[in-house]
Amino acid sequence: MFHRNRQGVLRAMFAVAMVMMCGMAGNAATQDAGKPAMATAPMPTAIQAAKRVYLGNAGVDGMSFQAFRQSGDMNRPYNWLYAAMKNWGRYELVGSPADAELVFEISFSAPLVGADKLPTFAPYLRLEILDAKTHFLLWTIVEPVDGAYRKATWEKNFNTGVANLVSDLKTITGETQTTSK
Repeated sequence: MFHRNRQGVLRAMFAVAMVMMCGMAGNAATQDAGKPAMATAPMPTAIQAAKRVYLGNAGVDGMSFQAFRQSGDMNRPYNWLYAAMKNWGRYELVGSPADAELVFEISFSAPLVGADKLPTFAPYLRLEILDAKTHFLLWTIVEPVDGAYRKATWEKNFNTGVANLVSDLKTITGETQTTSK
């Protein structure tokens, strides 16, 4: 009997949730038709105004250390981001934080997720942007990297992750708006 009551309660909760979601969708539609629901906060001006950047290597986590060691490139996130940044050409990459306006720290992590059932890895690249003079964290970009069992697929997925990270950075700097015109 308790099982039936529990199912009834769950059904009622689902119905209430659906009604609430429909109401929110209706509100969102009216907000989109009229005014935006929330103003976009400004980006830190230091990121947009900076010309010189120091790229730091914050490394890889313990879960992915062995995989990068076996690939022969422990500094792959750093190397690939460095190449992508050079190719972009937006910032001058300098050899010392003292010569930079911003410090970009790249790292890679692959934490285990879903421990209740079948644990899997959820790899991601993380780029922290710091003010070189104050060491204040200005912005963080996290970009997932799809896992793969084949080396060629992993290479493609990793490259896509780095490209997406740079694309996110271009959005923050306002670069995508000027290049799309």
